[in-house]
Amino acid sequence: MLRMGTRFPLLLLLLASVPASRSRGCCGGSGAPRPAGAPREPPPPEAGPGDARSGCCGSRRLKIGLICALGALVMVSNGAVLAVLASAVAGWSRSSRLTLLSLAAADAALALLVVPLNLYGGLARGAPPEPYCRAAAFVNSSVFGASLYSLAGVSLERYVAVFFPLRHARLLGRRRLALLLAAAWLGPALLLLPVALPGRAAVVRVRFSAAALLCEPDYGSNAAYAGLLAAAIFCPAAATVTFANLRLWQAARAQRRRGDGAGPPGKGAGLRRLRLLQLDAASRVLVPVVVAFYVCWAPCMATILYNAITKDRVHEWLEFVALWLPSGSGFLNCFVYFWTNRNFRHKFQKIGHKLWGPCSRAKWEQDVHRMVTISAAVERSSSQPVLLPDRSCSGSSTSTLLPREAQTSL
Repeated sequence: MLRMGTRFPLLLLLLASVPASRSRGCCGGSGAPRPAGAPREPPPPEAGPGDARSGCCGSRRLKIGLICALGALVMVSNGAVLAVLASAVAGWSRSSRLTLLSLAAADAALALLVVPLNLYGGLARGAPPEPYCRAAAFVNSSVFGASLYSLAGVSLERYVAVFFPLRHARLLGRRRLALLLAAAWLGPALLLLPVALPGRAAVVRVRFSAAALLCEPDYGSNAAYAGLLAAAIFCPAAATVTFANLRLWQAARAQRRRGDGAGPPGKGAGLRRLRLLQLDAASRVLVPVVVAFYVCWAPCMATILYNAITKDRVHEWLEFVALWLPSGSGFLNCFVYFWTNRNFRHKFQKIGHKLWGPCSRAKWEQDVHRMVTISAAVERSSSQPVLLPDRSCSGSSTSTLLPREAQTSL
């Protein structure tokens, strides 16, 4: 009895020294992908009414419901955008329509590819096999990178249209525009190609995040590669979006200040006041563009860099929100870039009237022909020099942001 009493504390110390598995996922799922050919783990025992595992499974079902709802919203909104942009929009130049079409296609790919691939891994028992998880992580990261580059391409096209109106057709001709769109889609895929390499050639490991229900590269296994991706994908896109939209905002504010002191009150005062109100609307749209970009993408990049540097995980729900916020940007972009544009809304109403009811076509055409974007006006400025109207107030048609020198040249 004395000998048993002396060995019992030693046995407790040995049991306490065994580390608990941190990769054990919710409801018996494992955080690490299951190697190919490995037998599946036996199903966990049924949870009792007081077991904490039932609460974990409840949060998992809630996350799956949120992911499904997010995918449906992104698909419906961007499907409507693609239906409108499939044909020409009145007042939009070809370059504006194609860059925005690339953005809408990248956002729709979030719902068509990212959500189904990761829902399969979230609904399956245990972690998905390593080849599947590696392929899903490559597709996820490539689509996210294409969305980032497409956002940067839209901001770059606006900047060129406003500050270089006379050279817009040459700077963003057909060939250069095609190269810009190809780089937006192929650039991230080439940079993320090491994620898809399996076996001994793998540069970085992949994992199934039980917290986010997402297959992702384990950036903690190669912090240098994580820093390279942040410097090559996120930083150029963030710099382009911030610089271009802030310069456009400064131009709108400067033109408004010039309009405040232009001309005596009386003749033309009403028209001048309407023009200043439109300048305010244009400047108010540009700030949410930058804010929405950082709200959706900065938490994700901060979480990735934190995991890569510290090799530790953040809180479960924080990781879920941070890694799925970029998919939420696909829904938010529809309002920031499309639904705030008057020309887009008129085209959408026209399609809706054609499908579901009659419309006053004459009145619609009379209103639409008055609205021309700076890109469309610049493309025909050599043959028809016109004074650009200031009817549009959205970020994608920035006719009100033309500097005075460009107006004089036109």
